[in-house]
Amino acid sequence: MTAESYLRFIVDEIHSTVVATVDEDGLPVTCVIDMMYADGDGLCFLTAKGKSFYRRLTARGYIALSGKKGENTMSCTAVSVRGRVRELGAEMLPLLFERNPYMRDIYPTEDSRRALTVFQLYEGSGEWFDLSKKPIERDSFSFGGAESRVGGYFVTEDCIGCGTCLGDCPQSCIDMVGGRAVIRQQNCLHCGNCAAVCPAGAVKTG
Repeated sequence: MTAESYLRFIVDEIHSTVVATVDEDGLPVTCVIDMMYADGDGLCFLTAKGKSFYRRLTARGYIALSGKKGENTMSCTAVSVRGRVRELGAEMLPLLFERNPYMRDIYPTEDSRRALTVFQLYEGSGEWFDLSKKPIERDSFSFGGAESRVGGYFVTEDCIGCGTCLGDCPQSCIDMVGGRAVIRQQNCLHCGNCAAVCPAGAVKTG
């Protein structure tokens, strides 16, 4: 999937996300915000200019968000994104109201909508995590020129090929290739078992 596909999944399949910002004391604050539109340029949402959320956005220009789809943990697909936001103003409000008609019940008149402004998450990186797959599936992505943040565990050239790590991987996502362990990153839980049992200290975090 492309970065745009992941952003569209957030809008179309998750919609209501938990967004984290930082307040004037440097402390984290979370709130639930609907993601209303996504395209190749990023992810859009709106807020009222009188809210403290608006003040945190304009002061810091940075957010992190997470959302998930699924009836329970084992049917869950989750996406997390963090990055830079900018205020676009009112120009996109008609489009966002058209695509999210329930907003007309909250702000029913043109006069009441004067309080609203649109923000865009225009540069960021994210992670896709799907527990409904066997083995689990994960992916990293970025957009707007941001660097993709690749985490997890990697086997270095110090691997002695003993295979000790194979039995401790809960997703069985370590293969022996050319006498050396290789972790399938798209299936890794990032649990760290392989690093803990490796006798050669060959497994490192990214």
